[in-house]
Amino acid sequence: MTWTKYQLFLAGLMLTTGSLNTLSAKWADMFSAKGCHDVPEHAFSHPFVQAVGMFLGELSCLAVFYILLCHDRRRPEPTMNPGPSFNPLLFFAPAMCDMTATSIMYVALNMTSASSFQMLRGAVIIFTGLLSVAFLGRRLAPSQWLGILTTIMGLVIVGLSDFTSGHADDKHKLSDIITGDLLIILAQVIVSVQMVLEEKFVYKHDVHPLRAVGTEGFFGFFVLSLLLIPMYFIPVGEFSDNPRHVLEDALDAFCQIGHQPLILLALLGNTVSIAFFNFAGISVTKEISATTRMVLDSLRTLVIWAVSLALGWEKFQGLQVLGFIVLLVGTALYNGLHRPLLARIPCCAAMVATTEEEGDEHNPGERERLLGDGRVQAADES
Repeated sequence: MTWTKYQLFLAGLMLTTGSLNTLSAKWADMFSAKGCHDVPEHAFSHPFVQAVGMFLGELSCLAVFYILLCHDRRRPEPTMNPGPSFNPLLFFAPAMCDMTATSIMYVALNMTSASSFQMLRGAVIIFTGLLSVAFLGRRLAPSQWLGILTTIMGLVIVGLSDFTSGHADDKHKLSDIITGDLLIILAQVIVSVQMVLEEKFVYKHDVHPLRAVGTEGFFGFFVLSLLLIPMYFIPVGEFSDNPRHVLEDALDAFCQIGHQPLILLALLGNTVSIAFFNFAGISVTKEISATTRMVLDSLRTLVIWAVSLALGWEKFQGLQVLGFIVLLVGTALYNGLHRPLLARIPCCAAMVATTEEEGDEHNPGERERLLGDGRVQAADES
């Protein structure tokens, strides 16, 4: 199958914006600037402010949805399906999981490298698989269990890579790197809870993905914006790098942005890229396939790693390359990307067909959810 120019554009847009999302967030973390009231220059360490910007990007998907809907309704024969009416509060619980996980991940990004940050997010496969068995009654195929075990091996290798590189890293202390890696994995537990909640209570309503992402962004943006107020007064000691050592000092963040405008550019890059990334991911699923979307999502880890090396943000680690390859294999096995390859082998084709039929029988709707016509609920993809 030959891709059209539009499909190539969508694939490139998803890969580019997905990579920019993590790289721009890390770029913001690397700036130093003066704070309020002539506070001496210090590192920009404001993960919760960055998370608010990310949710603003998701919220913009809601505006895009209504713009597309209004444009479609002006046509003689509208083709866009807005989906049935639903109670927006259905998204509140998933949005709170999204908010918590995203905030934890931005805290962790201050402590570890961008490439390790992206690779360790692959742990979501493990917890999503286990929770889907426990709470959704799903039966995983043998290849999915193998994918989970392979992913665990990949995480261990990446963790060892960070441990060995921590001794020679002049940007992060070893204790910070280990803490950051553990926080990323903790965040994936929360993300998996979000996915299970969405599948159990939200998917059945057939909500348009742009509308779903935007609704979660709405709740996340306003709740976290309000939480910035009490965070300004909560002391956390040395856990926080801001001058007042509080959970979040939003005023200090704005003062630093005023003294160093490039921080604003990095934050805007994060906000805009998450909006375009969600749109491109949804469009790739609709115009090409969900499998292509999974492959592109894995490739952005490679792009982030390569750019980080080129910019001198981190040093080459052979173990990290091995960990990335093992994680890639684990993701492919869990998502069934090996099936098209095995189907071409005559002796394996019948076995693959039988496995797919058993998976459809035990997991009704799962195949449609992953390989649907584009109205697939988009999980947090920051």
